[in-house]
This record gives sequence, C-alpha cells and structure tokens, in this order.
Amino acid sequence: MVRTLTYGALIFLSALFVAPFLWTLLTAVKTEAELVTWPPVFWPEDWRWANFPESWAKQPFGTYLWNSTTVVVLSTIGQVFSSSLVAFGFARFRFPGRDPIFVLLLATMMIPWDVKMIPLYMEFNLLGWINTLKPLIIPAWFGEAFFIFLLRQYIMTVPMEIDEAARMDGANAWQLYWRIHLPLMVPGLVLVGTFHFMNAWNDYLGPLIYLNDQTKYTLPLGLGLFQGRHDVDNIAIAAITVILCLPPLVLFFFVQRYIMDNALGSSVKG
Repeated sequence: MVRTLTYGALIFLSALFVAPFLWTLLTAVKTEAELVTWPPVFWPEDWRWANFPESWAKQPFGTYLWNSTTVVVLSTIGQVFSSSLVAFGFARFRFPGRDPIFVLLLATMMIPWDVKMIPLYMEFNLLGWINTLKPLIIPAWFGEAFFIFLLRQYIMTVPMEIDEAARMDGANAWQLYWRIHLPLMVPGLVLVGTFHFMNAWNDYLGPLIYLNDQTKYTLPLGLGLFQGRHDVDNIAIAAITVILCLPPLVLFFFVQRYIMDNALGSSVKG
C-alpha cells in the first residue's frame, strides 16, 4: 500500500512538471482556429509540424543558434578544464595560505550576481569586450567556486597512495592531473559540464547586458526579441520555445546515467 501511494505521488508530481512542456508542444502544432477555440482544445486534430520551420524563418534564429552554440561549447570546455585544474591544486598541493584562500573562494558564492553586474560591465567595457561574445565565454575559463568545491571533494575521495605510486614511477604534477585524476573525475566532470551547459544555454540576463548587435544575440535573447515583436503569435512563440528546450533534454538523456551514478556514489560514501 505504501509503495502504491509512493508511486502514485511520484507519477502525479512528474505529470505536474511535464504538463507545461506538453502543453507548449501541443500549442506549437495547433492551427490558429484550434488555438482560439473555447473551451480550449487540448489534443489537436491535425498536427501542423510546418509551424516549426515557419516560425524559425521569421527571425534569424540560425544566427542566434550559432551564437548560443559557440558560447555554450567554448564556455563549458573552459569551465570543466579550469575548475578541475584548480580543484586538483587545492586537493593535492600544500602551500602557505591554502585553506584561507579556499575559504575566500567559497565566500564568493555568497555574492549575488546582481551585485557584481555593474563592476563586471565596467571591467568588460574597459577591455573593449562589450557587444562581443567574450564576456559570456572567457570568465568560464577561470573556474567557478561551486564547481571547484564539487570537484575538490571528488578528488579528496581518491587515496593518496595512487599519487604516491605514480610519483614513484616518475609522474609529475601535470601527469597526475591529466592521466590519473582527470579520468577518475569523469562523472564529476559530466555533472559540472551539464550544470554549466544549462546555465549558459538558458542565460538571458548576461547577453541582454553585454550584447547590443542583434547579429550577436543568443537564442534566449532572440526569443525575447521575437516575443516582443510577435506577442500575439502564440503558436510561433511556442514552437521556438520547444526548439529552445530540446538541446537540454537531449543532453540530459545522454548524461543521466553519469548523474545518477554520481548521486548514488555520493550517497554510498556519505
């Protein structure tokens, strides 16, 4: 009985999360007549898949997609590499002030992005990066406190005897990081990459602040511009929204095994 109630509650909660996306998808394939019908039509009679290419052609979404892909791919690579490298340094090297520096690094997580927004804009403006994709890419190559903390804790679970054995075989610090710890961190790296991908792909405020030229807009910013110009075209807005949601869904489909393994491993270690 308890198991039945648990499964029923999980199915109900899952339906609540899936319902908005399902409604958006069904709206995207409806006709105008079905959209304005009262009472609302939940299941369209004729699935109009042509709404997707027609909506895509109303603005240069291909350019927006290229910009978003460039930002997401380059920043994710930089985030994974830099965060893992810094985490390796904090986990395996002993140097004066290591612990206070690490505490200071963690303290930066308490600073809201809204507080840093104006200083960052002034800094990027001084560097001449405004209206370019650099402010959305280059900062990721310096790591992020939460990801560094996450990967450091992951490395701390690796026995020091592995490092000592590798050093006896002549391995230097870089070889320890690249050949030993990086392969062992794959589940953690996938988790970090997924989190950063989601943040970068859905980022709206960053591009809104730093970008002025529409040819450099990312997909979320392009969708906002499209919605402002076509605020009554709900079918087109729904179609572009569905397309915008597809890459994160596809990514999660391929990496969910790593995420679940990482969560299971953490629970067992705890």
